[in-house]
Amino acid sequence: MAEFMTGLKRTDYCSDLRIGDVGREVTVCGWVQRCRDLGQLIFIDLRDRTGIVQLAFNDKTDKEIFDKAFACRSEYVLAAKGIVCERSSKNKDIPTGDIEVMVTDLRVLSKAQTPPFEIVDETSTNEELRLKYRYLDLRRRPIQNNIIMRSKIAKVARDYFYENGFIEIETPMMIKSTPEGARDYLVPSRIHKGKFYALPQSPQIYKQLLMVSGFDRYIQLARCFRDEDLRADRQPEFTQIDMELSFVDMDEIMEINEGLFKRLFKEVLGKELVTPFEKMTYNDAMENYGSDKPDIRFDMKIQNISDLVKDCGFSVFTSAVENGGSVRAIVAKNAASVYTRKEIDKLTDYVKGIGAKGLAYVRWVDEPNASFKKFMTEEELSAIYERLGAEKGDVIFIVADKNSTVLTTLGALRLKVAKVLDIIPDEFKFLWIVDFPFFEYDEESGEWLAMHHPFTMPKEECLKYLDTDPSKVIAKAYDLTLNGTELSSGSMRITDYELQQRMFKALKLTDEEIEAKFGFLVEAYKYGAPPHGGMGIGLDRVTMLMCGTDSLRDVTAFPKVQNASELMSACPSVVDDESLDVLGISVKPQE
Repeated sequence: MAEFMTGLKRTDYCSDLRIGDVGREVTVCGWVQRCRDLGQLIFIDLRDRTGIVQLAFNDKTDKEIFDKAFACRSEYVLAAKGIVCERSSKNKDIPTGDIEVMVTDLRVLSKAQTPPFEIVDETSTNEELRLKYRYLDLRRRPIQNNIIMRSKIAKVARDYFYENGFIEIETPMMIKSTPEGARDYLVPSRIHKGKFYALPQSPQIYKQLLMVSGFDRYIQLARCFRDEDLRADRQPEFTQIDMELSFVDMDEIMEINEGLFKRLFKEVLGKELVTPFEKMTYNDAMENYGSDKPDIRFDMKIQNISDLVKDCGFSVFTSAVENGGSVRAIVAKNAASVYTRKEIDKLTDYVKGIGAKGLAYVRWVDEPNASFKKFMTEEELSAIYERLGAEKGDVIFIVADKNSTVLTTLGALRLKVAKVLDIIPDEFKFLWIVDFPFFEYDEESGEWLAMHHPFTMPKEECLKYLDTDPSKVIAKAYDLTLNGTELSSGSMRITDYELQQRMFKALKLTDEEIEAKFGFLVEAYKYGAPPHGGMGIGLDRVTMLMCGTDSLRDVTAFPKVQNASELMSACPSVVDDESLDVLGISVKPQE
């Protein structure tokens, strides 16, 4: 039978006890990490969310308590009262290693079956099993530390914004479905049959309305939902440190957020950040790194060699240039010993898998060996090596295609090669990306589409191109990236009613569509809207990077897996017909 804690009240967390507590009577509670039976002595490592303390039992002191300890097993829940004593055999690997608690009263609060995997810091148990028993996985120290750090980050962020005049306001979780870039999660209405709420992809429209309402500085740790394919740094539901500010410009918003990260890294990690952060235009990021969220901790920039090969004898290169594309390269320094022909073949398969037609290369061991050597003269080859700064020991990777394919392929390849070569420094590099194109051309539809939400303000000098040349319109938008991960996205907003109408027209929205999707916001702008802008920071991504982990699942208490299901509760699940009938919904059978 489990025992109640009658007469026992926890006085300390396990890992808080130190040598200065020797002689003090304490009560600690937690789970059994392990038991060691030494005959007349038993030691139990008791674990709570702060760490471990050793409990000691002597059969000569109290036989009844000793027998209780003898019966304890892994993951039993205990309350133990006793005197803190100095250990004769100290353990320097844990903070409480100088002391132990000589137990005078022991309560078994809950017994436990043998868990499906051992609750230890380092585990080889596959993630699927750990996620099925997530409540057990959450007992492991690394995961608990991540969740605790996430809580601390949230608290520091709130404190920072409160001190800077922000007001925390909750926005609705069930909203009107409006286009924001991803597919909405829909919630059927029981009262309004045939109609649906959407779960917010972000609080975008509401926070802009709060500026119209005069709140001036809004902050919210907002839950957001996007029905899209998952990956390591994406979950269908996530938390955004969401903000909006009135009567500010882009630089002021950046300064506020740099101050936030400076505070976060100081208080949570004890690291001093240097501000202001580096800025880079979208065009420079794509041209040099093949990504709008480049990892700038290492070099290996993309270089254009189109002018050197446009008239060479290699048709792969010449045809790419003739068709309006380009030929570009990256140089992996001192990589020839790592990238053998076999390994390069693997990279070729990799780039084909992400959209490229192939991968040309030069592997320079004793002398440069180019995969396209027979098609070019020695002078042409030498010009390439000189342009790229290649030398003995290097490997050159070249892609020829339309510009978008070349840049994104080399951008991805650059990261993959750098990880294999282990040349990425262990440091934090923040980077602002600015001057985003307002529109992007969709080759399938032949239309210019908004790269951002339709309330983003264009630069004033670009307004003349809005109706004539969308490719020249630059947005007042900005992203903050860290080590190749996008942390946040933001922009200044359109507040002029007539300009907003022009923007909708440029996006080919009809008056009926404008009214149906955004009518209430457009109406609000008629009553005096202050200039404003804002951004949303991915709390989960920030935590992931600050914890030094590679997956959002490591910093999310109950995460979803690749197919957007939760293994522990087995959701999503089937709903009975009665519940569907109440909503006026029937499920179409799978074909």
